Amino acid sequence: MSAVMITRKVRKWEKLPGKNTFCCDGRVMMARQKGVFYLTLFLIIGTCSLFFAFECPYLAVHLSPAIPVFAALLFLFVMAMLLRTSFSDPGVLPRALPEEATFIEMEIEAANGNVPAGQRPPPRIRNVQINNQIVKLKYCYTCKIFRPPRASHCSICDNCVDRFDHHCPWVGNCVGKRNYRYFYLFTLSLSLLTIYIFTFDIVHVVMRSVDNGFLNTLKETPGTVLEVLVCFFTLWSVVGLTGFHTYLISLNQTTNEDIKGSWSGKNRVQNPYSHKNIIKNCCEVLCGPTYPSVLDRRGLMQDDSLVSATGAAQSSSSSNSTLQSTHAVLCLQKTTAPLIPNEHTPDDAKPSIAASAEKSPSPKEELPPASKLPPLASPETDAETSIAKDKTH
Repeated sequence: MSAVMITRKVRKWEKLPGKNTFCCDGRVMMARQKGVFYLTLFLIIGTCSLFFAFECPYLAVHLSPAIPVFAALLFLFVMAMLLRTSFSDPGVLPRALPEEATFIEMEIEAANGNVPAGQRPPPRIRNVQINNQIVKLKYCYTCKIFRPPRASHCSICDNCVDRFDHHCPWVGNCVGKRNYRYFYLFTLSLSLLTIYIFTFDIVHVVMRSVDNGFLNTLKETPGTVLEVLVCFFTLWSVVGLTGFHTYLISLNQTTNEDIKGSWSGKNRVQNPYSHKNIIKNCCEVLCGPTYPSVLDRRGLMQDDSLVSATGAAQSSSSSNSTLQSTHAVLCLQKTTAPLIPNEHTPDDAKPSIAASAEKSPSPKEELPPASKLPPLASPETDAETSIAKDKTH
């Protein structure tokens, strides 16, 4: 069975390699493993719902109505930063096209020369100078490119990410150049929200215990007990994570560089990206420009797909048969003459005398004279006959 090549236009995100998932016509970009991200949403929304349902009504009346208002604003900010981190492009670098990959391979072979059989080829590395310091650019065998400085290949998303920090399952996405500031603001605001809820949970229990006793208060407010447990176990990890990233921002360093010891190893190489000033480093990371995405996920491209020729042939034959039948009907309507012609019948539709003579093979089949035949009936002759009869009577 043969196939036919059909060219159609598709969005670029539909053909992007890697292990990412896209929603909303390419506007939302996430990793495929989203189970922990759903757990994050459940813990944040569930804990805040319990707080608004059990503590806020009591605290708004007996303490201050500003407590639930500030909690709602903080909750909305946390959700906005979480979704902004999870749904955005972290800085994925496009892979090399086949022509570009071939050209890079030729450059590498020309630089390294002919490697004897059985010997390991030299590492594919390029050196660039940044702030009077040599930085090595490593070659990615998956993406077929020399990665920019501070970029790394994420094994979970299967993409090279610019200024790669780490892959965070709690947000369901990589954290890189384009969403790191939103990730940090998410952890910072979540720490404040956790401390806020935990503090007013304790205040709520203490205020109720004055009148009802501690044990009775715990029995009357089971939601508060659940909130205290959740906040207690998540407080240390969230606050600790925020403190660790604050330390990295002050040094203008990434988690990946800190784990590998890129700037604090045996060589004691200085960080070429640090400004040697905490304020400048924080301003660069948190207040720097927003970098555009280089993927062009919603751009159009041509896609060549194969379609079986059987279906195409069947559809073309059915359309041809339909056209042929329509043409035949039109021809019959033009050529068919009425059985009993009258004065309203067009001349070209009336059968000719020569044609009728050719169709009669013998004299026996000749028609009787026209004078012996009764007049043909038509609406006009019937009307004239009826008028004549009325005049005679």
